[in-house]
Amino acid sequence: MIENSMFEEEPDVVDLAKDSTFPALDPDEVVYEPRSSRLLVRGLGENDLDDEEEDYESSARLLGMSFMNRSSTRSPSASPYIRQAPPRSCSRPSARMLVVGVFILVLVTSMAMVLYFLPGCTFTKTGCPKANSSTPMELVYPKSTTGEMFPWNELRLPASVRPVNYDLSLTPNLTSMTFTGRTIINMIIQHNTKRVVLHSSEINIIKATFQSVEVKVLEYKPWQQIAVSFPGDLKEGQVCVLTLDYTANLSHTYDGFYNSSYNDKTGAKRVLAATQFEPQAARKAFPCFDEPAFKATFLVRITREPEYIALSNMPKAKTTTLPSGMLEDEFEQTSVNMSTYLVAFIVANFTSITRNVSNTLVSVYSVPEKKEHTQYALDTASRLLQFYNTVFDIDYPLRKLDLVAIPDFLAGAMENWGLITFRETSLLVQNQSSLLDKQLIANVVAHELAHQGNVFLEERFKAMAKDSLNSSHPVSVSAQVTTPEQVSEMFDSITYEKGASLLLMLNSTLPDGQFRKGLLEYLRQYRGSNTVTDDLWNSITRVAVQESVSDMMRTWTLQKGFPLVTVSRKGGEVTLTQEHFLLSTDNTTHTSSLWHIPVTYVNDSCSSAPSCRQMFTLRNKTATLKVSESVKWLKLNYMNTGFYIVHYGDEGWTALIDALKTDVSTLTPHDRASLIHNIFSLSRLGRVSFRQVLSLLDYTTNETETAPLTEALTQLSSVYRLLDKRPELRLVARMKAYILGHFGPLMDSQDWGVEESVSSQERRSALLELACSLGRKNCTDQATALYEQWTNSNQTNRIPGDLQRVVFSVAAQSDSGWLSLLDTYRLTTYDSEKRKILQALASTQDPRRIVCTVLEGGIIHTQELPLVISTVSDGFAGHLFVWDFVKESWDRIIEKFPVGSYSIQSIVKSTTSQFSTQTHLEEVQGFFSSLKERGSQMRSVQEALETIRLNQHWMDRNLATLRDWL
Repeated sequence: MIENSMFEEEPDVVDLAKDSTFPALDPDEVVYEPRSSRLLVRGLGENDLDDEEEDYESSARLLGMSFMNRSSTRSPSASPYIRQAPPRSCSRPSARMLVVGVFILVLVTSMAMVLYFLPGCTFTKTGCPKANSSTPMELVYPKSTTGEMFPWNELRLPASVRPVNYDLSLTPNLTSMTFTGRTIINMIIQHNTKRVVLHSSEINIIKATFQSVEVKVLEYKPWQQIAVSFPGDLKEGQVCVLTLDYTANLSHTYDGFYNSSYNDKTGAKRVLAATQFEPQAARKAFPCFDEPAFKATFLVRITREPEYIALSNMPKAKTTTLPSGMLEDEFEQTSVNMSTYLVAFIVANFTSITRNVSNTLVSVYSVPEKKEHTQYALDTASRLLQFYNTVFDIDYPLRKLDLVAIPDFLAGAMENWGLITFRETSLLVQNQSSLLDKQLIANVVAHELAHQGNVFLEERFKAMAKDSLNSSHPVSVSAQVTTPEQVSEMFDSITYEKGASLLLMLNSTLPDGQFRKGLLEYLRQYRGSNTVTDDLWNSITRVAVQESVSDMMRTWTLQKGFPLVTVSRKGGEVTLTQEHFLLSTDNTTHTSSLWHIPVTYVNDSCSSAPSCRQMFTLRNKTATLKVSESVKWLKLNYMNTGFYIVHYGDEGWTALIDALKTDVSTLTPHDRASLIHNIFSLSRLGRVSFRQVLSLLDYTTNETETAPLTEALTQLSSVYRLLDKRPELRLVARMKAYILGHFGPLMDSQDWGVEESVSSQERRSALLELACSLGRKNCTDQATALYEQWTNSNQTNRIPGDLQRVVFSVAAQSDSGWLSLLDTYRLTTYDSEKRKILQALASTQDPRRIVCTVLEGGIIHTQELPLVISTVSDGFAGHLFVWDFVKESWDRIIEKFPVGSYSIQSIVKSTTSQFSTQTHLEEVQGFFSSLKERGSQMRSVQEALETIRLNQHWMDRNLATLRDWL
């Protein structure tokens, strides 16, 4: 799936077999970790599919693994900032009083914890057991919804039962927005047990039979589990059948089996039903063993009205006309075992175009009005399918592949086997769209298909920003989650982008071809199975001709964060020292973190060609390497393929800055971008002054390449927005003058016509969007003229795709322009254009006119709320309004977007990440603390609080420098 204080340290482990105070556990009480890891494929960037030389950076993104077991004028007085009163002093207690007090506190706390952690427990015969020195301690079970004891007390399901096949029958009613279903589960007993426990959420089970005998179903809602208990044991090896009849509402959120709507070309409202099952949402459509390890085959039947079509993972086997006039579509049983989150079905009025590729029927589905926008997706999917068949040396396993554009869809896309679902903006594109728009579509299609350049450099930097916080988590999670919401939060940039970055680093470390050989062996050996991280490392180790890959990669996947490598030099001796790059020091667990770092480096004698690269593995805290004393400077992390940051010390930075001022091309664009990223990161850490940052940026007046330019603009924009949210009007004006002074000539030199190069489009859009947002007259005049040409030609005089957002944003600052764009948004069928218009509408100086409208749905789908909130938050006019809006509307927001979902993470981050005062820190902390189970424990909240503290500290350290220097 395309898209944040959980598992900080591993728990202590007690060996129950050696500790005689613990009774032996029944096998049914043992929690088994699933052997699972998922291959996630990222986009091909601007590389040509046939260009094997540049495949590997793309491949790392393509193979990114989740190694989980499994947002005018104003006055300064507009925002009050209140200085907090100092705490009052207290008299010191005597030592005796202190000891007694501590003893009482420990005693009371212990009793409170005992009472608190007994879930749904009462001190009765059937409730909490009494301690007995001669009787083994009994397990405590929670209460079900009926008040009876629920027969399982773990979030993860027991391993006593394994599903073999699901027979699913569903009948959605698109008038009442309900559905009925029957789930028949054939299962095998793995070892003797008296219970069957599975998942179910927001489903009303009306009848259940086990082996044709009616049984009672118990439910424990906090863990979304249901269970059937038996008086006697189900025997190991026994084959059983559980049948569940149920009813449910089609979800009004974006997960489970949910309803969606759109307006056709006549303006009439059309409805459909679709699924989004990742993560943990299949249980909202049918009762199931909803964990990745419980794979099974599926046979799906959908009953529908004749005016709709039904789609599922497999080809349709037959259609039966029922006496009611309804049609029942039965699909072939899946030819492979699947996890529940990959099951999918859709009922809608869609049309398609198709093509046969390598014995696979590839189809792209859309609403009828947008059929003409599906051709590019079909072309891309067809080429990628052939490409992946060759690269992975494994043929696509199914006979058909459907790509479906859904009007109301939360994720960018979802990799259901044989039926990949997309948001319309991620799949549909008109023929005249820009190459930049088409690249986005290719990236998304590539990502999802393989579940079956420069772009990634930016994603790596974003992942590092998140991973530098104490609230981060390891890529490979070894601890257990405690709530379903925490599972949802694992689908973040650490899981995706960091995972892909580590594979890129590993590939660049190994000799040519070894990474691919090891990967192919891994895919062949574990095809269709669940795996753990070490299975991949071991497969690569078997073909590598150096140290154990597993030993190296465990240091990167089993601990959070990444290293800071500090370089010091005396003559020809270079000392490298590693430490954890950790921005926050609040509530930090200090550990002696070490990584096996494949340090690559170049020097002034040879610095840009791949053959210049040298490598040194840093395994210990400190190590030395020898260089010629004639070497003037070293640049580490060649092409930024390593996941670490480098500090060169004052002398090292000075030498590199001088080299760039002399000759920009002395380093590759990737290396120049990484220097900019690293020095801003070190400034945030407090290791370099902002004066040094500005010294490096002096060279950028001669920079013309996309990667370093966009990184510099991104970093400076971030600082500008922070200052803009403070009562620092003079400093904001000087920061604006600094940016325009450095980049203004390059901004003014940009052409506003059609640009063929993707890289040039990225560079131009970044420069002009910043220029116009800062009010540079040349930019706003050009944008206004282009918008008037577009409107005066009845929109036939097309605006280049990479310029649409900046042109629309300038137009949206006037009332007439805003209303005109809103009308265009309602009427246009061009999805890439629609999204840019929406961002422009959200840049308004009156955010009230759009934010509330989106939450209500209608003209703008509610799925766009995170994007609107993010855009509004970036501007001064809306950042406080949108924060208040989120606080007041939180309950309505989480009705649409599940707690812990990527959308909620985005909303939390965008509304708080530019706060930098104690007042706002306390306000954010107070609000989220009040939510309790409605979001207070989200990792993204801890990340938000950390970020605000870091913003505070950065401001405290650098405001004086900025006032003096700018």
